Amino acid sequence: MSAGRSLFANAKETVELGKGETLFREHEAGTHMFGVIEGSIELLRDGHLVTTVGSGEVFGELALIDNSPRSLEARAATDCVLAAIDRRMFLFLIDETPTFALQVMSTMAERLRAATDQLGR
Repeated sequence: MSAGRSLFANAKETVELGKGETLFREHEAGTHMFGVIEGSIELLRDGHLVTTVGSGEVFGELALIDNSPRSLEARAATDCVLAAIDRRMFLFLIDETPTFALQVMSTMAERLRAATDQLGR
């Protein structure tokens, strides 16, 4: 999903990571989702690469939707700048930019389909 760089370009809360740094681990509590402003993030399960997200894409959204622990680890594949989006900002973005919610759902659907395809193999 590409939420577009412009949506995150003016983020009030950002996180910078160097290549190889871990943002969060599996099973940790999550209070933020993230939008990639620059760079790319690897999402891993049990140390195995699930997918890579890049500029304009989001990840970690499940933590804001269902309050469950993180299902994946997020590690910087390159030096990164990320927009950190807490629940309040998430709700604001949905209210102010309704297509944002559709884009987040599209990302979730893509990842669910990919996981389902992996199970079918």
